Amino acid sequence: MATSTSDGRGRRQLSDEAAEYVRGLIMSGELPPGATVRPEFIGQALAISTTPAREALQALRVEGFLELLPRRGFLVAPLTGQDIRDLFQVQALIAGELAARAAANSSAKDIAELEALHHELIAAAHRNDHGVLEEKNHAFHRHINRMAGARKIIWALSLMTRYVPRKFYSSIPGWPQATLDDHDELLNGLRNKNGEKARAAMISHIIHSGELLAANFDDRVQTSGRASA
Repeated sequence: MATSTSDGRGRRQLSDEAAEYVRGLIMSGELPPGATVRPEFIGQALAISTTPAREALQALRVEGFLELLPRRGFLVAPLTGQDIRDLFQVQALIAGELAARAAANSSAKDIAELEALHHELIAAAHRNDHGVLEEKNHAFHRHINRMAGARKIIWALSLMTRYVPRKFYSSIPGWPQATLDDHDELLNGLRNKNGEKARAAMISHIIHSGELLAANFDDRVQTSGRASA
């Protein structure tokens, strides 16, 4: 049983939240390769104890985000923009298959739900409400995945998406507008039950998102390198 905390969250949940937080810092380039990551700093940032923070860093070491070196502690593992592009390339292929299956299974109710979520996305983007934008985008893609009715493929996709936390997407230049534009083509494929069109639109959308993230990462890392030189 997880140890309870003063705010009611279990230690496992706290360590998961800490891991997601650090993943975001790494993938955004805020913590560049070679940077030191200390559990006490993570604990302070999230107002949690060092125990779940340390557990989170150990989990990220297993995932390949961090390295543990004697007398140096946890360091951000080597990562490049091309690594990010490669991750998104694989994610795009899996998500494309789910989109194709979703198109074959789509109902009028499904399309209505997706269109409602898309309209909420648009409204959130116009308000610059990035929190709601990310929430509705996640719900949009989750609904498509559920429409596919392919549990094992969804599981495989979850292994890829865990490496790219969704909570900082909206801070990436160009991402909100790309999301709005790309979803239109995807919706057309789903609405018309055109599996190949839905597949192509999803693959293009994920690769586009990956390129934006990779470019942002490269820029942040290069800026960090110049500042430390």
